[in-house]
Amino acid sequence: MSNAVLDVTEHGLDEAILAIEGIADAPRRELMEGIGRLVQEQTRRRIEEEKTAPDGSAWKPNHAGTSILYQSGALSASIDYRATETTSLVGTGLIYARIHQDGGVITPKNADALAFQIGNKFVMTSRVTMPRRQYLGLSADNQRDIVEAAEDWVGRLLQ
Repeated sequence: MSNAVLDVTEHGLDEAILAIEGIADAPRRELMEGIGRLVQEQTRRRIEEEKTAPDGSAWKPNHAGTSILYQSGALSASIDYRATETTSLVGTGLIYARIHQDGGVITPKNADALAFQIGNKFVMTSRVTMPRRQYLGLSADNQRDIVEAAEDWVGRLLQ
């Protein structure tokens, strides 16, 4: 029985193989930074313009009749991201952000009642139920944008 060897040489194949092998050493933090910036922008747009949860459901209107989650712009401006080689975290450090994201009941800690103003009306109550107005998360369109950004990043590496 004889041994047969087939030598296949294709113009550009060596360069393509080197490019593919180079992906293993690619600067992944660059990708995670890009994804973080993209999700930050998507989240800010959701708060400032879309006024919907990531699943597309509309947020419940507020009693003041003001722009939902964007009265002062502080929540939107606080949306930030942190990236590592393997992850991208997006969120906010504002103390009141979680109650808007998850909803819940607010009760007084050191008083008999909560006191606040809605428009020109002064209100005192023993509790306030905040509806969930989810602003963090990814819609189907957001997910597609992330996949496209990752594909573009890989495409640039392969050029």
